[in-house]
Amino acid sequence: METETFFLHADDGARICVYHWAEIKRPLGIVQIAHGMAEHGGRYAPFAKFLNEQGFVAVANDHRGHGQTGEKSGMMGYFAKTNGFDRVVDDMYALRSWIQREYPQLPVFLTGHSMGSFLTRRYLQRYGDTIAGAILMGSGGDPGFALNLGKLVARSQMRRNPTKPSRLLDKMAFGSYNRGIKDAATKFDWLSRDPEAVQKYMDDPYCGMICTSGFFFDLFTGLELIHDPTLIDQIPKEIPILVVSGDADPVGDNGRGVAAFVGRLKKHGIRNIEMKLYPGARHELLNEINKEEPMADIGHWLHEQLLAN
Repeated sequence: METETFFLHADDGARICVYHWAEIKRPLGIVQIAHGMAEHGGRYAPFAKFLNEQGFVAVANDHRGHGQTGEKSGMMGYFAKTNGFDRVVDDMYALRSWIQREYPQLPVFLTGHSMGSFLTRRYLQRYGDTIAGAILMGSGGDPGFALNLGKLVARSQMRRNPTKPSRLLDKMAFGSYNRGIKDAATKFDWLSRDPEAVQKYMDDPYCGMICTSGFFFDLFTGLELIHDPTLIDQIPKEIPILVVSGDADPVGDNGRGVAAFVGRLKKHGIRNIEMKLYPGARHELLNEINKEEPMADIGHWLHEQLLAN
């Protein structure tokens, strides 16, 4: 599948790598993809192929500190000196603006996986009226006290060197994720039941890096923002949202955290929201042994939204 790759220039001078998949003559809409932590947008080419077959152009970017964007800046695993989380959300909005120029008449659906789902939830708070709907994959609930502790450690480490990879924070964030897996072969088995998919992740030079203390501070700040009741109220009440997750995904507390944040959104008047949990599935639904199932559900949901409008 042919991938067009180019760079967008952010207001602060950052160069953001963009992937554009458009092997389709008459697109019905656009799916903009926000990838997760310690991975990159190029991994979504198989999903983009599926979306093209469904009639949707697919566009993704490498977030700051990730993939070709991070490589170009020389700052892997690091967002920015200030307001890093919101700067990444602004990059997503800049890509949305590019899409508007290229495809002015087509609806745009924003899809975020893992950290990308957190960024998407912040995007909904700030720019929700610029998209036709959102898909949240591998998301999670409010970490509570663990978030406060993590931010305290990140702030302490930042004072010494915010651009230094933090093994301590990496262990605090991910150290327990393999705990429920019997005979785990690698430290990344929590990502998928497919050993080939896990190995491919481990072999990818843009995947699995240990991020910096500055990154973790920004991520924890973002998690605070997306769980702030006042900011949740800024999400458009009628926007359609699809939430999909594995019920063996530790990021979503095996489905419990996912159900909790969906319930919170509903309490804030966001009613057009669907949730589906896949039995036995782990964190990366699009790389799971049953990946065709969530892809088909996403395709069906996208077409439903087109019919509804």
